[in-house]
Amino acid sequence: MSASNDIAFIVARAHHNFHGSPYHYIPTEGVAITFITLYALSTLIHAGQAVFYRMWWLLPTVCLCGVLEVIGWSARLWSSFSPSLSTPFEMQITATILGPTPLLAANFVIFGVIIQRLGTQYSRLSPKWYTILFCTCDVISLVVQAVGGGKAAVASGNGLNPTPGGNIMLGGISFQLFTITIYAMCASEFYVRYSRNWPIRRASGETKDEGLRDGEPMGGKISLMSAALLFSTTCLFIRAVYRTIELSNGWNGRIISTQVLFNVLDGGMVTLAMYTINFAHPGLLLGHGSGLTNKSAADISEKEAIAAE
Repeated sequence: MSASNDIAFIVARAHHNFHGSPYHYIPTEGVAITFITLYALSTLIHAGQAVFYRMWWLLPTVCLCGVLEVIGWSARLWSSFSPSLSTPFEMQITATILGPTPLLAANFVIFGVIIQRLGTQYSRLSPKWYTILFCTCDVISLVVQAVGGGKAAVASGNGLNPTPGGNIMLGGISFQLFTITIYAMCASEFYVRYSRNWPIRRASGETKDEGLRDGEPMGGKISLMSAALLFSTTCLFIRAVYRTIELSNGWNGRIISTQVLFNVLDGGMVTLAMYTINFAHPGLLLGHGSGLTNKSAADISEKEAIAAE
């Protein structure tokens, strides 16, 4: 590289703008290192919490999310030194688009337990079917995004048009956004019905005139767990909206070419969602195992892990 090219590269790095990069900018080294550290720390803590509370389903869900994010941000760190290489770009685009999907599945499972604790009569679906339905939608989204991400990455690496693969990714993330929206609507209805004691059906053993709750009262721990799920889901919803708009805007659009948007609305939102579950952990707030050691929960977690592979 000539002296003039060296100067141009340094200036480009200083302004985080590099037209020879598939990102249309040079990923900032310090930001990448920060997110790698945050994700690695959260993942290690989650793994320890999963073992301590015997909640093994957290390993192929929340921990898998952390591993994918570490891979994605490690690739962005690589790109900060070699911005024109296609391999790290391909790695990060696939890993970061898939990463939050297993984490979202964990939220679905946790909310199924909350329904079981507070009273299934306020939910349109049983906890089992609630978990199966939304986690199945999550797996579908994961598979579609993986196919699209792989197709787009290969095309980009070979100098071809990545738009067809990007459109498939857009379909997957749009479906995920739709799933989160329906999940949020169902959860909102559940909490409204619980708070006002408007059951959809009478609980077992309850007479028409009794109007007594069949589940547990909304204690401090369940309230905190519910608030944590609300915040975590909101972060993942914001991230899904951003990625949907980003992909809709095109591979050369202004949104995908603006690094700060990705750092805040993708990296920042997923980091907040992961650490929320670290601090407001279901093992601490819902008890060891939390009723999730049954076969159905294990099967759901296994589906997520297989789909990610």
